[in-house]
Amino acid sequence: MNIRVMLADDQTLVRQGICSLLELSDNITVVGQVDDGSEVVDGIRRYQPDVLLLDIRMPKMNGIDALRAMRREDLMVPCIILTTFDDHQLVMEGLQAGARGYLLKDVSLESLVNAIESVHGGGTLVQPAITERILRGLSSIAQQEENEEEAEALSRKELEVLRMMAGGYSNKEISLAIHKSEGTVKNQVSSILAKLHVRDRTQAVLRAINLGLLQ
Repeated sequence: MNIRVMLADDQTLVRQGICSLLELSDNITVVGQVDDGSEVVDGIRRYQPDVLLLDIRMPKMNGIDALRAMRREDLMVPCIILTTFDDHQLVMEGLQAGARGYLLKDVSLESLVNAIESVHGGGTLVQPAITERILRGLSSIAQQEENEEEAEALSRKELEVLRMMAGGYSNKEISLAIHKSEGTVKNQVSSILAKLHVRDRTQAVLRAINLGLLQ
């Protein structure tokens, strides 16, 4: 397996640092780089990446607007936001816009590779153990949900699958862990999304954290 990665960051040193780290991995290749969110859509079309590493703060177009542009163009490549602790509100907006999770810019090689492999396999990086500042940002989502449909109760098996989704496991990895077919897991994930009234796995985990289902 070789995972094709594209970087979008206006800081040259950050891009060089991440590229240097990823050169040490046997199954990840950086296929392209752009230095602003305004170049992301064209970059995806040109480089055909499997995973996008996306900075939030860029001068012409920020990462959130880039994600929205990707959605409009139906180019939602699995995306990881690159951030600092001070970006907690923007991180939340990015997750709501479709990102699969986030990483700090001083990430270790092991964490970086694990994160890329996780989102490439369909997982997320939104875990209950994320920083308190990010968790506080969830209050904005909670306020937005006041007028939404009430979440339906999840079964014990669905809660087990939901916790593994929050841990970044793909459907295949969940199926191996709980000794069920991948098709069964896929059906359980669909049921979880329907009961929580969300559109994707990331939103499911975010809402589950709000509802206290992952404590």
